[in-house]
Amino acid sequence: MRFHNRTHAGQLLAQRLSSWANQPDVLVLALPRGGVPVAFQVALALHAPLDVWVVRKLGAPEQPELAMGAIAPGGIQILDSRLVAELGIPAEEIDRIVARERVELDRRLAAYRGNRPPIDPHAKTVLVVDDGLATGASMRAAVASLRPLAPARIVVAVPVADSRISSRLAQDADEVVCFYTPPHLDAVGQWYEDFSQTTDDEVRLILAQAQRTTDH
Repeated sequence: MRFHNRTHAGQLLAQRLSSWANQPDVLVLALPRGGVPVAFQVALALHAPLDVWVVRKLGAPEQPELAMGAIAPGGIQILDSRLVAELGIPAEEIDRIVARERVELDRRLAAYRGNRPPIDPHAKTVLVVDDGLATGASMRAAVASLRPLAPARIVVAVPVADSRISSRLAQDADEVVCFYTPPHLDAVGQWYEDFSQTTDDEVRLILAQAQRTTDH
């Protein structure tokens, strides 16, 4: 079975997370951009506030879709040392890619949040949502950057994840909730009928809608 789109995936994932509904200390954080429409459905179903947690994948040179690592707020940088060695990527090339992605991370923070401060995850159960995990690099970076902010619990929640990546993330997060865990996941998009790119404008619209829902 494949998900129709990210909205459908979020609705199904929300069913697995129903035990956290209507709890005042629950916060849903989405990894933009693709994780935002998924997380919106989760936040709606659980009656929980929604915010973004901006991370950036570090794409390998010549193969930008292949994640060699990721960066996240707080100076967090995760690298797949085995892959870096395997591809023979020089340190200066990594530094160049990191610098470029930090600029994009800052741009997205400004674009999505403007002057609005982030929701404080301290002492909250934080559900970190993306549209799927192939390498897990971005999610690992997100968890690593959230941990110093002392949330009560970090729960990784995704519609689909490679089973090996899911097991590895269970060592970083307090819990991993996943609808499907296939043994070999080459590309998250294979699990969606519609995997069209989520735009910056869509992210802003969803966050504004979530804000209005929470305010009411």
